[in-house]
Amino acid sequence: MNPLLARLQPYPFERLRQLFAGVTPNPAFRPISLGIGEPKHATPAFIKQALSQAMETPGADLAGYPPTIGTPALREAFAGWLQRRYGLAVDPATQVLPVNGSREALFAFAQTVVDPSRRPVVVCPNPFYQIYEGATLLAGAEPYYAPSDPARNFAVDWDSVPADVWARTQLLYVCSPGNPTGAVMPIDEWRKLFELSDRHGFVIASDECYSEIYFRDEPPLGGMEAAARLGRGDFRGLVSFISLSKRSNVPGMRSGFVAGDAQLLKAFALYRTYHGSAMAPPVQAASIAAWGDEQHVVDNRAQYRRKFAQVTPVLEQVLDVRLPDASFYLWAGVPGGDDQAFARDLLAQYNVTVLPGSYLARESGGRNPGAGRVRMALVAQTAECLEAAQRIVQFLQNTSSSNRP
Repeated sequence: MNPLLARLQPYPFERLRQLFAGVTPNPAFRPISLGIGEPKHATPAFIKQALSQAMETPGADLAGYPPTIGTPALREAFAGWLQRRYGLAVDPATQVLPVNGSREALFAFAQTVVDPSRRPVVVCPNPFYQIYEGATLLAGAEPYYAPSDPARNFAVDWDSVPADVWARTQLLYVCSPGNPTGAVMPIDEWRKLFELSDRHGFVIASDECYSEIYFRDEPPLGGMEAAARLGRGDFRGLVSFISLSKRSNVPGMRSGFVAGDAQLLKAFALYRTYHGSAMAPPVQAASIAAWGDEQHVVDNRAQYRRKFAQVTPVLEQVLDVRLPDASFYLWAGVPGGDDQAFARDLLAQYNVTVLPGSYLARESGGRNPGAGRVRMALVAQTAECLEAAQRIVQFLQNTSSSNRP
């Protein structure tokens, strides 16, 4: 067996299963899960129709092997979306590449760019999406968990990363809008990271799967958009990871794309050819339809905005929580500071599942920055999320009442 597998930590949802072992949820309440970031809004009918029709289209059915780089029409769809969304002009032949969802691509990318013979370091935010850590370890690199500042919505303190760490860094994972915080990186932060990348020669992998769910008037700044504004139109050292899952409510389709530095994508395409990561032709056809339509994205975003507008004020009564910049998570501080006990007791008493924040972070500088917080994914319909919020209020009010002398 690959000995690096032994270095992997249990995935957050496995830890959650262990935490809940022996817990009997209160049967008086139907179960509501805010634990997993899996979209529950309806998949648009036109996407399902495009998927179905492709099965009957010669050349787009399942009778042949699809090319790893996708069809020209698919790559044109990616480039067209980047132009409409960010005003970017990219070469569809060299600067975009289909992937089977951003999760597998984020993992595979580390295997492409990391040279394990040079004591490599991969830097990531803390808290973070666990794929970054797993990809790092299985690529033979050491993860470095960059400290974050709770007072600044858990913005990463890049200046605190030691110079000797940057000198060994080969890959930097960033996530904007962030998981679990929902924070968006401003252009000054991008400027800092580009300067560090130029100085030390590392690659930036920008995870942008939540880019189309936002609550401000201005859409989130993308990594390639920031690069273009800062005079880096060749996107050197940068690859962005973009997904349909959250944007179009199609997580089961496993469809997304990467874009950016042409030389990096050429190497990534070579890796993917051997890895066997081609996208099925019907999925390509449905993806072209999805990337070509924005009205369903506008409608989806409006649904999240209405939901968060109702749920957030309810939870603000009892939790340290505020509306995020973007994404579909609330990142809430819990009274007492014990996120695991909070999650366990909430399930037992009110049959609501949330994810302890400490499961999404690692101890750094003597503290786990996720401790004392929980992540709540508001992915279900508004009524269900609102009911969960009301139960949380009741849970904390009853807890406070029972603790009075």
